[in-house]
Amino acid sequence: MSLALTVAKPVDRSIELLDRVDYRLVETPADRDIIYRLRYRAYLNEGAIETNRDHKIFDRFDDMPNSWIFGIYLDGALASSIRLSISSPEHPRSPSVDVFNDYLQPEVDRGKVMVDPTRFVADPELAGRFPELPYITLRLCFVACSFFNADLGLATVRAEHRSFYRRLFDHQPLSPPRRYPGLVKPICLMAVDFPASREKVFARYPYLRSSYFERRMLFERRAGAATLVPTNSPFSFARPSIVPRS
Repeated sequence: MSLALTVAKPVDRSIELLDRVDYRLVETPADRDIIYRLRYRAYLNEGAIETNRDHKIFDRFDDMPNSWIFGIYLDGALASSIRLSISSPEHPRSPSVDVFNDYLQPEVDRGKVMVDPTRFVADPELAGRFPELPYITLRLCFVACSFFNADLGLATVRAEHRSFYRRLFDHQPLSPPRRYPGLVKPICLMAVDFPASREKVFARYPYLRSSYFERRMLFERRAGAATLVPTNSPFSFARPSIVPRS
């Protein structure tokens, strides 16, 4: 939510930039602290929050078992971050489900699986140098949609960013702007019907595609932290009810 979003040649350059990008799952307290401070710098830079003495931004969803926090590293430097929460029958709570409950609770009641990206931020200096960062970061949303067999891919965005999400990802607006906890500027809810739109979006932007190996490396948790694991996984965790697509 903190990047200047434009649609131009950066889409083409994003494909080239992928070779220089490393998506890292954030799990340790030290790494989380770095991400929380990046959120603060990014939000403060664009006037989206009030100052706080801790210089960190975090909330209860960071610790939920259905949330994945990623740092996106460009040439080894932390460039951006995003949190992906997966709303499912087993774990329906997510940031957007809470804030836009009047729109999303009916989908929860239908047993829909929704990928809910929030806390989308970028290093203010690198964001200015690399207009590709929004495309590279938001690619993770479609990687997650593929892995978790999502019915809906959500987006909570400021009103001026809606056209970007509509053109690039086929998201459709669902709500007028409303206040989001902790943010000064209101945001809107958008969603894409992933099964219906995936092939059209992938054909238009092939860099959004991912291999099954990449999806497993990013989202298959190990060492007791796993909550959702493929049924064909060689690891000895409980079988999930969300079955990733091979």
